[in-house]
Amino acid sequence: MGFSSSFQQGLSGLTAAQRGLEVIANNVSNSSVVGFKSSTASFADVFARAFNGGDSINNIGLGTSLSAVTQNFKQGNITVTGSPLDLAINGTGFFKTQAPDGSFLYTRNGQFNLDNSNVIVNTNGDKLTGYPIDQTTGKVTDVAGPITVSKAAIEPSASTTTSLETNLDARQAAISPTVTFDPANLSSYNNSTSMTVYDQLGNSHTMSIYLRKESTNNWSAYAALDGTQVDVGLSPVKPTTAPAQSAAGALSFTADGALVTPANARFEVDLSRYVTAAGVPFSSTGSTPNKFTFDLSKTTQYGSSFAIQNLSQNGYASSPFAGFNVGSDGVLAINYANGQTKNIAKVGLYKFNNPEALQPVGSNGWKATEAAGPELVSLSDDTAFGTIQSGALEESNVDLTAELVAMISAQRVYQANSQSIKTQDSLLQTITNLR
Repeated sequence: MGFSSSFQQGLSGLTAAQRGLEVIANNVSNSSVVGFKSSTASFADVFARAFNGGDSINNIGLGTSLSAVTQNFKQGNITVTGSPLDLAINGTGFFKTQAPDGSFLYTRNGQFNLDNSNVIVNTNGDKLTGYPIDQTTGKVTDVAGPITVSKAAIEPSASTTTSLETNLDARQAAISPTVTFDPANLSSYNNSTSMTVYDQLGNSHTMSIYLRKESTNNWSAYAALDGTQVDVGLSPVKPTTAPAQSAAGALSFTADGALVTPANARFEVDLSRYVTAAGVPFSSTGSTPNKFTFDLSKTTQYGSSFAIQNLSQNGYASSPFAGFNVGSDGVLAINYANGQTKNIAKVGLYKFNNPEALQPVGSNGWKATEAAGPELVSLSDDTAFGTIQSGALEESNVDLTAELVAMISAQRVYQANSQSIKTQDSLLQTITNLR
């Protein structure tokens, strides 16, 4: 019985060393695989309890066995690739993908691309899931699904707000009330500027702003669209022809040069009076007449030259797809040739309280298990689950130097157990040769 247990001990040691070498070999073979997480073999002794009056302190173990293969989710190094769909996680989170059979997997491999339908997938065809962003509210919705990158042109957007940040020279002389404002008469206003605005069809128009000093600390703001005057501050019924004189917005300043009128520093520029040079009403161009909210809140009147610090508006024409990118917060934004961007989805990061209990299924994927705990997802801008780096990949976290040292150690263990069996065999042969 003693010799039998001795052989069993040696064989269990050989088996354990072999399994340990298999784990090491698997780590080494995957050392260049993106997002791979190494494993460590854990062993436990095998003990046979003898019931000799309850005394088992003199019993000898029966060898060793593989108790667990533990996954190591330590962060791997990040390498820059430049491809917008190469995504690296710096933190503890996972990407969530949907397999063709509808099941969900978790992965650290961020090698994604677009399939024929412009859906983001990995090399196995699993679809990357994300949370759509509502285009009206800009908020992230709470139902995840595959992410599609539309390459269609962006639709035009009519200008609705404009902003002018400027200083009106307090030293300038007021224009005589007998001089009627006329865009063609340079003597009927003090300063002017212009910007491009857009209607609902994306057609561009030139909007000009004229500033006229009426008296000390009092100015008027006039507007014209493509050379035709439009009302500022009023919303009259649209006439069939453009008036010779449009209504103006009043600007009043304190003695210190601060704007006090209008109270909210915003005017409404009404395009309902706009008529083209050919006498065609604005609505006949195919667009519904719209209004601009004109922000003059940063206008001042100091004793310095007229200067434009900022002039902006929020409309744009239709423009083709130019590319896309994923931010560190996981927001996927489509870029267009006119400089506009559209946030379409947010890539969620998921984690588990016990990720070591996730079930590996190959191809750098894991399945959720009860032992891993509930799925946790972060859609906020905090970095609790990590950050995403676009144009980069996380390398395998295998430490080749440590693995090679462990391989030498496992080899020595295997040799020692082999020697143990040989020694037991030699003793048994000596006994059987006794005469």
